[in-house]
Amino acid sequence: MSTPAITRRIIIAVLTAFTAPLAPLAAAAQPAGRPITIVVPFTPGTGPDILARVLGDEFQNRLHQPVVIDNKAGASGNIGTQFVARAAPDGLTLLMTSSPFTQNLALMKNVPYDPIRNFTPVIECGIGVMALVVHPSVPVKSTKEFVDYVKARPGKIDYASPGYGTPHHLAMELFKLASSTDLKHIPYKGSAGAVQDLVGGHVSAMFLPIHVSLPLVQNNDIRLIAVANATRVPTAPDAPTLDESGLHIDLDYWFGLVAPAGTPGEVVARYNKLTNDILNDPPITAKLAVQGITIIGGPPERFADLIAREVVKWEKLLRAAGIAAE
Repeated sequence: MSTPAITRRIIIAVLTAFTAPLAPLAAAAQPAGRPITIVVPFTPGTGPDILARVLGDEFQNRLHQPVVIDNKAGASGNIGTQFVARAAPDGLTLLMTSSPFTQNLALMKNVPYDPIRNFTPVIECGIGVMALVVHPSVPVKSTKEFVDYVKARPGKIDYASPGYGTPHHLAMELFKLASSTDLKHIPYKGSAGAVQDLVGGHVSAMFLPIHVSLPLVQNNDIRLIAVANATRVPTAPDAPTLDESGLHIDLDYWFGLVAPAGTPGEVVARYNKLTNDILNDPPITAKLAVQGITIIGGPPERFADLIAREVVKWEKLLRAAGIAAE
């Protein structure tokens, strides 16, 4: 098989990970009663999708109640998020969301939900790690070399993202601010096209979740420069951090469960305890660690505090970065 064919297969496999459980969940929905629906406002294979499918399987096993994972992607998560904001607060609809849940308020002029008024926090599930990667044709192997390379070519080096306002986009914009560099943004409609063009050498660089990056790095399709994390990560222990190069970007790529506003407190408490129990189960913790997800957990109040802080933080950070709402 040719190298391009192998690469295409790797990309497809990575970006559609964990989609297999969907059919059995849907098929089992009717006999046990009304299903729980976990809406994921992003495409399959993303961090929120991975977490939702792991939790969905465990919810079904432990509650003996059918669970459906519903990917409603689009508009940087706004489509699926608005759907859940309008859902009945009966405990049967949950949203597995992530950082754009709060970032979108500062990025978009007409966000169709309020992350504080329209939702009840359940639990912060975990955080993911983004990695700075380049096409192998870019002659750099370290953060310093990359910064020097870009500074020598201001505005001429491009980078991909799955779309405006995605964590991938914001990570690079914060990197530009921290490193005083100028790169050209090429937004795509989703991860698949962006990754395909990075691998094909049509764009030079990108921030990618570590679980998406590693198979492509191992196949020599891309080169990993650094991880955007305070410490090195177990899945890529040899990869340096941006902080080791003196750069720090304040990007918390978090994932969490919320319910529609008005969901009864006892229902929220039940989901919080159940999810904490699942996430702290060693096999589950290890399974998610392989995907670059570090478990957080804790009470709903902790997650509520995070959401409130993030709303304020991103407004300030994006203003400082010169990124205006569109």
